[in-house]
Amino acid sequence: MEIKSAVFSKSSSTLDECPKDGRLEFAFIGRSNVGKSSLINMLTRQKDLAKTSQTPGKTQLINHFLVNEEFYIVDLPGYGYAKVPKKVQDDLARIISEYTLRREEMACLFILIDIRHAPMVIDLDFIHDMGESGVPFALVFTKSDKVSPTAAGRNIDAYLEKLSETWEELPPYFITSSEKKEGREELLDYIDDIISDDIK
Repeated sequence: MEIKSAVFSKSSSTLDECPKDGRLEFAFIGRSNVGKSSLINMLTRQKDLAKTSQTPGKTQLINHFLVNEEFYIVDLPGYGYAKVPKKVQDDLARIISEYTLRREEMACLFILIDIRHAPMVIDLDFIHDMGESGVPFALVFTKSDKVSPTAAGRNIDAYLEKLSETWEELPPYFITSSEKKEGREELLDYIDDIISDDIK
C-alpha cells in the first residue's frame, strides 16, 4: 500500500462523537509510552501527525486520522499506568472499552507491545480481554532497534508461549521500529488485505 495522504480528522471523547461516514478504522493501542504515536507517524511518513510525548498518558481522546481519503488510523489512549488523576484514568478506561467493544467500523485493533520486556501481566490481561470479547486484533512489537535480535526473539517467543496456554490459534504479529522504519510495509500490506477483503 502507498500512503498518498494522511490528515488529522477529529478528536472524540465519546463513541457518539466519532466519524459517522462508515469508513473502515484501524486502531492502535498499548501501554503508556509504548511508542504508539511514533509508529503512526512512521506508517504515514509524517513526522508530527500524531503528537509524541515523553509523558505517559498524553493521549486522552480518540484521535482519527484520515488516510488516502479511504480509511482511518485511530490513535487510542494508552492503558495501564499514567500520571493522571483517578477520575481521568476511569474516563480513559471507559473510552477504551466503548471504542474497542462497540465500534462497528473498527476492522482491526493493533495492540502494541514494547519488545524490550518479557511478558507483562497488564499486556497479557488486555490481550486476553480482547480475545474473549471477539475483537479482531493483531500484536505489534515496537522498538526492535533497542534490543538485539536474540533478545527480541526471546521476548516474542515468551509472549506467544504464554498466549498458547489458553488459545488454540495465535494472533498475527509484527515486529517494528519507528526509528529504522522496520515493519512498515508488512503492517500496511496487512491493512490493505483487510480493506480488499471488505470490498469483496
